Amino acid sequence: MSVRPANPALSDATYQRLSQNSGTVTKPMTVEGTVNKTLILLLLAVVSASFTWAQILAPGGYDLVMPLAMGGMFGAMIIGWVTIFKPSISPYTAPVYAVLEGLMLGAISAIFNARYHGIATQAVGLTFGTLIVMLVAYRTGLIQVTDKLRLAIVSATGGICVFMFAAMMLQYFGVHGPASLLWYSSSPLAIGISLVILGVAAMNLVLDFDQIERGAAQRVPAYMEWYSAFGLMLTLVWLYIRFLQLLSQLNGRR
Repeated sequence: MSVRPANPALSDATYQRLSQNSGTVTKPMTVEGTVNKTLILLLLAVVSASFTWAQILAPGGYDLVMPLAMGGMFGAMIIGWVTIFKPSISPYTAPVYAVLEGLMLGAISAIFNARYHGIATQAVGLTFGTLIVMLVAYRTGLIQVTDKLRLAIVSATGGICVFMFAAMMLQYFGVHGPASLLWYSSSPLAIGISLVILGVAAMNLVLDFDQIERGAAQRVPAYMEWYSAFGLMLTLVWLYIRFLQLLSQLNGRR
């Protein structure tokens, strides 16, 4: 039984379709190449995030930066979906996505950090700490990716997405309770929900690692290094934002 990964970018179908022509591929994707591309995307995101971070803290910077940050967010969404449907253009779209995502992340991080000093640095440390821990757990076999595990993670991720969408719709119609639990509340229940979401996001990293290794083994084209790096970045961004949220909830209880 094959279970589709929770990450929409790192889909089995995408890699399997390309692996059918693996015999004609002269330069296949490698794990090392994917790591290098991931580092490049992260560096681009950091550079653009640094720009909006610096600008939003300047006098009058908020009014200048927020439209740029919102444009980055919606632009990243559009570029992200284009990349998912057309992986072959990922060497061009993935860097653009990273820059646009960075514009949004820099503004959000600065806002959180202005309220709780040092929270952004803590969130970055926790995100990369989680990445390292999950990578070690995967490489040592402590966590083995089976169809049952995939199904559990995919189901949990799907449930979270449905809950978040329902919360946004209810908030639009004036029902703020579910959205408060996701973003505003510092209650024990809200913190518990954040921890569950973080746990699911962390487990998605394991599925991402597994899909990247399988893609390399299937000898898919080298441009899939960019695509795989883009997919891994999707999970890392989700993880970082949720760490920001959890830390703000914990600080809010002091």
